[in-house]
Amino acid sequence: MSVSRTALVILAAGQGTRMKSDLPKVLHKVAGAPLLHHAMLSGASLDPERSVIVAGHGAEAVQDAALELDPDAITVVQADRLGTGHAADQAREALADFDGNVIVLYGDTPFIRTETLDAMVAAREKNAVVVLGFEPEDPARYGRLVMKGEMLERIVEYKDATDEERAIGFCNSGVICADSKLLFDLISEIGNDNASGEYYLTDIVDRARARALAVTAVTCAEEETMGVNSRVDLARAEAAYQARRRTEALVDGVAMQAPETVFLSFDTVIGRDAEIEPNVVFGPGVTVETGARIRAFSHLEGCHVSRGAIVGPYARLRPGAELAEDTHIGNFVEIKNAQIAEGAKVNHLTYIGDASIGAATNIGAGTITCNYDGVFKHRTEIGAKAFIGSNTMLVAPVKIGDEAMTATGAVVTKDVPDGALAVARAKQDNKPGFAIRFMERLRALKLKATEE
Repeated sequence: MSVSRTALVILAAGQGTRMKSDLPKVLHKVAGAPLLHHAMLSGASLDPERSVIVAGHGAEAVQDAALELDPDAITVVQADRLGTGHAADQAREALADFDGNVIVLYGDTPFIRTETLDAMVAAREKNAVVVLGFEPEDPARYGRLVMKGEMLERIVEYKDATDEERAIGFCNSGVICADSKLLFDLISEIGNDNASGEYYLTDIVDRARARALAVTAVTCAEEETMGVNSRVDLARAEAAYQARRRTEALVDGVAMQAPETVFLSFDTVIGRDAEIEPNVVFGPGVTVETGARIRAFSHLEGCHVSRGAIVGPYARLRPGAELAEDTHIGNFVEIKNAQIAEGAKVNHLTYIGDASIGAATNIGAGTITCNYDGVFKHRTEIGAKAFIGSNTMLVAPVKIGDEAMTATGAVVTKDVPDGALAVARAKQDNKPGFAIRFMERLRALKLKATEE
């Protein structure tokens, strides 16, 4: 047996009736990712050879989510909900030829840290079974871990505990690490002679102790064992996750004046000395490099912001936005699937979609890349050191050359050569006195309508 090899079994079969949702419980999101992904990412730190997801309600959707994160994940189905022991047993066939550790996690308990799982694996070197425990502020009705020295003697459910046992503050999380073959041997021995008629995974502790095997418990912080069973729990989990990630960002050297107003995604990457102003929201897939500044009330997703770039306030970066160094994206500007080269500026009231903007180019206020014809998307290409006048409509596909210009209010439908000026607007015609006569006529019509 090799204790260095690891497989994960993630129990994700719960329907989550308290969520009041048709969506499987483990697919509800925290920080932009399903709870299931958080659990899988926690276990991924161990570089598992196999990951087995035990699905039930909405199994197909759960499988799709698992494969999205890990194309090699194996999904098995627990058709009948007969308890956690029965759920874990559904992975038996998928791990029949596996020789190593199995860690059983829960898809609705997604925040267990890498350090905690490492500690469980280390403890497995000297113990047959390792249970994860925690010490909550209020033990309430959690099962208690009865220890004798470093050995775990038994797990006692609250309803079965004596007053002395209920006074114990060390509680059971349900997370277990054991040798694969031993785990399934022990599961085969547990019964369902209890009030719920279910097979409890934690009953393997008694079976292991009956064989005189060493069993111990590892301790983690209470927040790591936070379960999510309702919308209220989901909101609490989001708050806890955001608080932790904000603290980590601050410790890593990110500047935030009002961190409680900044919302991070599960995969947000921000470099040191970057500045994040209040009320910024990060969707999935964002990287912000060292020294960049994200100004207030901006929303970013699926984008890359390079060193020295300034974004916002009130800017939106959508998937595919690539900002090079020292770019400026200003207020009420939206960038989608576009590359903005070094030193370019898009400062006011502008939409840039499916485009490339050359270095040191200036995009005037109110500019729009008209990229969609109702069926297809088309690209706009703007060269280096170009100047796009305010309120320019760029009807894609179109190319604007290096150091070219467009006149204010132009509707550009043809390519503009390097260094050229494009003027594409109707000639102005002033009609003396027309405005006064026109308004007098309208007022007269309004008065007549009122009298009638």
